Formats: sequence, structure tokens, C-alpha cells
Amino acid sequence: MESIVTLLLLSPVLAAGSLHPRLNNGLAKTPPMGWNTYNHYACTPNETIVYSNARALVDLGLSSLGYRYVTTDCGWTVADRLPNGTLTWNETSFPSGFPAMGRYLHGLGLLFGVYQDSGIKLCGSPPDQVGSLYHEEQDAQTFAEWEVDSLKYDNCYSDAATNYPNVNYEPSTSPRPRYANMSSALSRVNRPILFQICEWGIDFPALWAPELGHSWRIGNDIIPAWRSIFRTLNQAVPQTDFAGPGQWPDLDMLEVGNGVFSVPEEQTHFSLWAILKSPLIIGAALKDDVTSITQASLEVLKQEEVVGFNQDELGVSASLRRRWSDEGYEVWSGPLSGNRTVVAVINWRNESRELTLDLPDVGLQYAGVVRNIWGKTVVRDVRTSYSATVAGHGTMLLELQDTVPSGSYPARIFGKSTGSQTTTFESIYAATTSTNYTLTITFSRPSTETITITTSSGQTLAISSKSTRIALASGSNTITIRHTTPIESIQITPPTGTYYANTIFSVTGSAQHTTCASGCNPVGSKIGYLDPTSNAYTWISATTPGSKYLEIDYINNEVGFSSTWGWGSNSRNLTVSVNDGAPVRLEVPLSGRHSELYSPGKGWWDTATLGVLTSGWKRGENKVVIGNEGGEDGFQSYAADFVGVRVLD
Repeated sequence: MESIVTLLLLSPVLAAGSLHPRLNNGLAKTPPMGWNTYNHYACTPNETIVYSNARALVDLGLSSLGYRYVTTDCGWTVADRLPNGTLTWNETSFPSGFPAMGRYLHGLGLLFGVYQDSGIKLCGSPPDQVGSLYHEEQDAQTFAEWEVDSLKYDNCYSDAATNYPNVNYEPSTSPRPRYANMSSALSRVNRPILFQICEWGIDFPALWAPELGHSWRIGNDIIPAWRSIFRTLNQAVPQTDFAGPGQWPDLDMLEVGNGVFSVPEEQTHFSLWAILKSPLIIGAALKDDVTSITQASLEVLKQEEVVGFNQDELGVSASLRRRWSDEGYEVWSGPLSGNRTVVAVINWRNESRELTLDLPDVGLQYAGVVRNIWGKTVVRDVRTSYSATVAGHGTMLLELQDTVPSGSYPARIFGKSTGSQTTTFESIYAATTSTNYTLTITFSRPSTETITITTSSGQTLAISSKSTRIALASGSNTITIRHTTPIESIQITPPTGTYYANTIFSVTGSAQHTTCASGCNPVGSKIGYLDPTSNAYTWISATTPGSKYLEIDYINNEVGFSSTWGWGSNSRNLTVSVNDGAPVRLEVPLSGRHSELYSPGKGWWDTATLGVLTSGWKRGENKVVIGNEGGEDGFQSYAADFVGVRVLD
């Protein structure tokens, strides 16, 4: 059974346009790009490694594409400060010193990045390396004196109330004040320094980090395993609209080139990081005494169109538009400057297959030009859908130009005349089977004639107005119109459907109705504790049989912090079945847009919407079951909480 997924997020508490970087210093107008030691060298960098890889950025042509920030991550400093309290470097690993490193990088036309921590020690201790907690003013001044260009600021050894554990995913207080202290200190030095907030997404930093820094890590570390891509994207879903010039959600450093992904997997990883407007920070060894990046991985990092999507001046992130959990693929899309659109269709299965993009799922009906970036092809005059072969774990990455919005069908593109008075419009898209679509006709000149309309669903009607209701079946349709006055275009408007709140659903097993103090929009309540043996069901009347599109309101804030290193995916299972038919399964991403630790609802009052195409509907009463079949196979056995469902009939 096919499922269609769209995502409609709640309006943010603070809209992206109302947030501002901590100072207007001209930095990060587009996402930062560069190289960092950590993913390949962990906490054992040295001067030779940094110098060699920095040189490679230039020699391999990466710096000319924008990869300019060179950051030495954990392992660069020592346990104690100098007698005057100043930070210093490990002289064994960095004999020339950090100021000299900065001069070397600047001499190459690169930018000097350092790493520090908002706790008493750096991540990677022991051996102990001193952090910046309680020394923010002095350290900011030191960085400025070293001519540092960026600061990555981490979150280890930082919770005083629990005696400074290395990592604490549930700290007693928010990390925000510590980041505010360093942000304030940086604002007072006579040097613009890019501030990268790395508190692992613990306190939903999208709501506050843009006021303090230029980027913020949305979640826990990326790991060298393919499953981390799905996990990271699920956490990114409710944050994409916070991206903008000077404020970028950071999905973490790239694993491209580290030998852990296939080339199609590297293309997927790089494509999604790019179009979601994450900083593009290379984490691979480019060139050292024993390792050189492969040509194939280098080509991924140097794909100029993909870099261009990331650096696009519009600065708008792509968002999740559809997900087929049973079939293993999904669609992300977003606008680009120049009235272009970028689309990524991810193939989660590890097998090559043909996938189809229905343009209406990304808000379009037609594209004059479709550029398949990794496929290296260009197709023109694409109406309604585009298909291509996608490698296992690969991505169909498209740039669409000269587009027409969804629901609009110009006669010159979609119409075929079979005589001077008959026009057939083809490739008419319908998300749901319904008699409640609205057809609006635009003639080339004023007309009051009576016309005859025939749809591929078998409906025929005569009208003397420009607008009427028509019947369409889910999928592709044709509409034939007999007329005298030439037709310029037609517009198809889908039905709005009927909303059914969770309150009319009966529950079985452990499932429970819960009233929310706020949120749980639009009804202020939800059904939770849906384990694999329980469900919520009701009877819904339909006017026509066939396949129906359902928009399900759900809540999920199952943030996988400690489970990151295993199989935590920041997702929950949800199923829907009609008239005891086979269930459609959704692996829903996070919906939470508030702190999972400190907000009143802990992110469990924030509603998002997913759509599914369900079959088996009949005219009259239909049994609809929201459940969690197969949920026992997931990391979390409970389903997402259920708020309500809109049936487009």
C-alpha cells in the first residue's frame, strides 16, 4: 500500500525572520564552510596534520569553493593555564604555537578556527584539557590576540550541580547562560569571530541560539554509520524554518571521505546537509603522511551545484515534504534564488530502483527545466511527474526551473486539442479520490457559453459558469472540455476535507486520552501510550469509494541523546488502517519545537502533520484505526501521540 506524507509544522514561537545573530558583524551570511580535525583524528590532532590538510584545501581546489575555516578540535590544549590565567597550547603537538598556526592559515587565504568548551574541561579529557567556564572574557581576548576567526564552543564538563560530568544530556539547568557569557565576551573584543554553539540540541537552541551565535548544533554527534543520516534528518525536521542569513542549524561535520559510506551514501549525506543549509565542515583526512582523500569523495565535496544550493543567497532551508516509510523513500524541497526549486528524493533502501517525484508534492505542477545533479542529465518540459533511477542509499537531487505552481494547468502545456472546440487536459494530479475538487476555467476572452466537461473518472456535466465541482480519482486524471471560446488555463483546487479530533476515537489497551494545558493543536488534547497491542478507532463516513488522502496530526519528541550511539532514530512508529485493511506505516520525525527538559510541555504539546494515502474506502461508514503495528521493532515501542485526522473526501 502506498503512503503519501506531507509535513506542515506549527508556526514557530519565534519566527525565523524575528531572530537575529548576536551582532551584525557581516559573518555567516551563508552557511560556514571549512575543515575540522575531529571526525578523522578525534582528540589527537597535531601541527603537522593541521598544516598538511590546510595546504590540501588549497591544492585540491576546495578553498576556492568556500571551504576556508580550518578548526583544530579537542586535544590542542593542556590541563592548566599559564600563571596569568591565559590558555596555552600543547607544545609537544603544536611546537610552533597557535598564533603561528593562525599566521600560516591566513597566509594560505584560509581562516583560523579554534575549539573550546563551556565547561571546566574540553570534551576528550582525560588527558585533561582546560575549558573556558569562568574564564570567558580572558579567553575571548586571547582568541582575538591570536587572530582567531571562529570558535566552536562545546558542552562537556559543564554541569556544576552534578559535579561536572563529562557528558550530561539532562543537566540541572539550561546551557544557555554559559553560551550567552561567551557570546557577550566575544562581542567586546576588537575582532569579528564566528561563534558556533555546540550544546547538542539539549535545550532546543533554535529558539535562543540565533541571538547568541551564528550556528547551533541541532543534536548529538554524527557517527560513522549510515543510520546516523536518518537520525539527524528526523531531528532537523521541526527546525528547518529557523535557518537564515547569520543563523544556521548545524547538522554536524561531514563524514564524506572517511571511508565509511558508499559514494551514493556520501552523495545523500552531502546533498541533504547542503540543502538544509547546514554548515559544510569536512571531517575527513584530505592529505597527511598516510592518508589522501579518494577522487570519488573529493568529487562529492567539490560538486559546485550542490555547494551552490548551500550557499544560495536566499538562505532558505529545504523541508520534508513526503515520506513513504513502507516503501523506503522520502522527498525534501525548498526554494532557491532566481525562482528555482531544489528537490531531494532519498532512497533509503540499499538497492537501485526507479523513483518518481510528483511535482505537486513540492508545490509545483510543471518545470520547464529539470536538472538531475548526480544523474548528470537535463530534461525539459516536465509535466506533473519526473522519474529516474536512484542508486541504493542514493538521492535524486534536482534543480527545477521555469516552474508553474501546483493546481495550475496552462492549456499551452497540458492541453491537447482534438478539434477547434475540444481540449483534453492531461496529467491532472489528484491526491485523493473525491467528488469535491473545484475546477475553475480561465478563457482567453470573456465568455458566457455552456460547456461540457468529462473527467476520466466517468463524470460528465454541462455548465454555464467558469467554476464547478468535479470528481477525480487519486493519481493521474484527464479532463476533456467542449467549448467555443479558447481556454487559456484551468485551475484545480483540492477538497478541504473534514477534521476528526482524537476525542471521538475510542481507545483500547494502554492507549489514553490526555488533555494538554496548552498546545496539542488544534484540539488541545491527544491520545498517547499507543503500544503495539493498543489502538484508537472510530467510524468515518465517506461520500465516494476509493483511495483517500488523510492528514494525521501527531506529536513526537522522542529525542535520541543517549541512544545516538546505538539505534536511536529520533522517530516513532504510527499506523493507519481502513476497514481492517493492511495498515500504512509511518516513521514520524520529531515535532517538538520546545525544550524537552525545561519547557512546560517538554516538547510533547507541539503538533505536526503527516499525510497518508489509504485504500479500501467505501461509500458510507468506514472503520479507521490509528495504531502502532510493528512498533515493537523500533527503538521506542510507543507510537507517536495522536491528535486528530483530516480526511480529504
